[in-house]
Amino acid sequence: MPNRLRIRTAAVTVAAVVLPSLMAGCAGRFADGELSSQKLIWKDCPAPSEAEGGGPAPAPLPNGGRWQCATMQAPLNWNNPGGASIGIALIRVKASGPPSKRIGSLVFNFGGPGGSGVSTLPAFAQDYETLRTRYDLVSFDPRGVGRSAPVTCEDDQQLDAYFQQDMTPENAAEQQAFLKNTRQFNQACRANSGRLLPYVRTTDAARDMDLMRRVLGDSKLYYFGISYGTELGAVYAHLFPRNVGRAVLDAVVDPTEDPVQSSLGQAKGFQLALDNYARDCTSKSTGCPVGTTPKDVENRIAKLLKDLDKKPLPGIFPRRLTQTAATNGIAQALYSKDFWSYLTQGLQQAYAGDGRVLMALSDAMNGRNENGQYSNLVPANLAINCADEKPRYTVAEVKAKLPQFRAASPLFGDFLAWGMLSCTGWPVAGAASHPDVSAPGAPPILVVGNTGDPATPYEGAMKMVKALGPGVGVELTYKGQGHGSYDSKNACVQAKVNNYLLNGRVPAAGTVCS
Repeated sequence: MPNRLRIRTAAVTVAAVVLPSLMAGCAGRFADGELSSQKLIWKDCPAPSEAEGGGPAPAPLPNGGRWQCATMQAPLNWNNPGGASIGIALIRVKASGPPSKRIGSLVFNFGGPGGSGVSTLPAFAQDYETLRTRYDLVSFDPRGVGRSAPVTCEDDQQLDAYFQQDMTPENAAEQQAFLKNTRQFNQACRANSGRLLPYVRTTDAARDMDLMRRVLGDSKLYYFGISYGTELGAVYAHLFPRNVGRAVLDAVVDPTEDPVQSSLGQAKGFQLALDNYARDCTSKSTGCPVGTTPKDVENRIAKLLKDLDKKPLPGIFPRRLTQTAATNGIAQALYSKDFWSYLTQGLQQAYAGDGRVLMALSDAMNGRNENGQYSNLVPANLAINCADEKPRYTVAEVKAKLPQFRAASPLFGDFLAWGMLSCTGWPVAGAASHPDVSAPGAPPILVVGNTGDPATPYEGAMKMVKALGPGVGVELTYKGQGHGSYDSKNACVQAKVNNYLLNGRVPAAGTVCS
């Protein structure tokens, strides 16, 4: 599993065989006033780059809304704004309502870290049509992502091998191989992106967003952050509290946790989602094809993974479904209740000796398309996490934590525990144990938590409200399933969020939608 990947499920494209920018111009230099006054040149959007995930150019929206793309220049190093610059890729579709009713730009970040907003926003834009009546919908590839000076590490062939490895070593030989692969991956990141790696922290992306606000012509930032996007939005509020307009944080990262606590929280969250899936499957009157009771479902999955550790199944040719790939695929399917049927299908086929569905789900988690090309989701995820997070862990520390992780999740615990070594040996020091999101002076920020969220457990919403400070965070609870709340299509959640963003009406703290 990628290093604490927290991204909404836009990246999921299951292979059809199974189921129906560069740092170029880095020498450019601008004074801060020139950066703020730069004029964006909006043009029809090209097809997404390989780093953004590939695919066709975004099609116009059903009512004729046309996608436009531009590149904003930002300092490579915000401590030296007159030095080298990088391009930040932006996408927008203009507001559909009358100009007199337009509020400004609503900027989205969909998570990761490492997700491309330029490729994700068009995939979900119809969910935000109500908001588009008064806002231009805008998103971007954060620095290090997609077309915005993407972090690159290993090539596609090397990544195929990297994701096939055993990421839960059980003996000395497996441990040595795991550490060697981790070291080689990190060295490849340094060799191919070393100049960029010190400058992809969340604080850097937040400063880019404030420049974006000014370049877009808005006096305040109107913002919708999902998953890791909640951390980015909260860090922005800490740095620029008086520049916040209306901001929604949905699928909330707990800002008080260190990497161990965050990984443990995810272990518990994915285990809860698996428990909910198993209960749902076995409650159906037609019966559950992958188990007779919730415990039976989970026992059969555990046996499958144990068997795969010894003997992988045929997957998407020529690759085989390993224990690592199967665990990744199961985790991907738990991000949304909409994918539970894929999980059932994938398990059925795996029990029959066919690993293609679970492998396709794993590929989606890792940013691999059906042509064998990887986006830079995983390298960017690692680079941003490692630049943000100060702790570096040893093998001994991981082994000491394994019992705690296994208690949190027999299925996912080992993977998330060993994943804590991802930043060990990283060429750039991490900034802090956890982000500072205190935002005195900021207006009310709507914080939306989902009680069934696997990737950003519900408890994080309350922690975020407290960390933002008195009078800032306002919690809205959704009693649901999956990662995030607004795009669950729950009418109550959408009405509360829309009324806040469109009319400035903050719901009462502690409001619950179900």
